[in-house]
Amino acid sequence: MNLVNGQQFENLALSEPKPGILLLRLNRPNVRNALNTSMIRELGDLWRALYADSGELKSIILTGAGDKAFCAGADLKERHTMSSPQWLAQHALLEQTMKAMFDCPLPIIAAANGIAYGGGLELLLSCDFAYAAPSAQFAFPESKLGIIPGAMGTQWLPRIAGINRAKEICLTGEPFGISEALDWGVVNKCIEHGELLSAAIDTAQKIALNGPIAVRQLKKSLNATLSTAFMAGYDFEIEAYNQCIDTEDRVEGIKAFNEKRKANFQGK
Repeated sequence: MNLVNGQQFENLALSEPKPGILLLRLNRPNVRNALNTSMIRELGDLWRALYADSGELKSIILTGAGDKAFCAGADLKERHTMSSPQWLAQHALLEQTMKAMFDCPLPIIAAANGIAYGGGLELLLSCDFAYAAPSAQFAFPESKLGIIPGAMGTQWLPRIAGINRAKEICLTGEPFGISEALDWGVVNKCIEHGELLSAAIDTAQKIALNGPIAVRQLKKSLNATLSTAFMAGYDFEIEAYNQCIDTEDRVEGIKAFNEKRKANFQGK
C-alpha cells in the first residue's frame, strides 16, 4: 500500500521527503488551514488507513500549508450555517478522527509553522511532540465563542502544561507565544521557520534508524500510562461540549465572530 501515491485528498497534501517519512500538510492555506467537514473526514480516513497498513512508513510530520498557519481551528464560516443537529453530526465525525489519530501506531511530529488555535492546537497536542517556528502562536479561544475545546484539548493540555495553567489558558481564551509554549512544554523546540521542516525530518530520520517494532511498542506503552483515564476524560469532554451546542450563546458566539464584533452572551 503506497499511501503517498495511492491516496487522493482535497484538503491534505502528502509527500515523502525521505524514505519512510510521511509529510502531511493541512492544505487550505487561503483559510489558514481551518478544519472543515471534508478535511476532518480525510484526516480520519488517513489515520484509519495508517492503522490498518502503514507500509514502509516509519514516522509522520504534520504541518500546515503556507507560512502563516499550522491550523486556525474549526472553519467557523462553515459552522455559521449549521443547525445544532448538523453541528453535532460534524463533531461526531471529529471525535472519531481524533480517536483514530490517538491510535495511529507511527510517531507523529508536529511542525507548527504559524498559528495553532482551537482545533489546531488540539491537533498539535495530539502529536507525540512538537517543534514550532518563532512566529507560532497558540490559543484555546472557544470560551469567547460560547463553546469549549472538543477535540481532546481539555485532556491533553492539563497533562502537558499543568492543571492551573490549562485553566488559565482555556478560561481566558487568550493566545500565548513561543516562549510560553516552550516553558509550559507545549512544544519541544523553537526552530527558525526556514529550518523547521528540515529539523523535523532530521528527528524523524533518527527515529527511523531504530527498531520499527520497538518504536511502535514504545509509543503504545507510553500512551498506555494515560489511555484509560484519558479516554474516560475525553468522553466527559464530549458530553460537556455537546451541552454548549444547542444554546443561544453558541449561536451568538459564531455570529459575532463572522460579523467581526464582540459577542453579547446571555448565559442561555
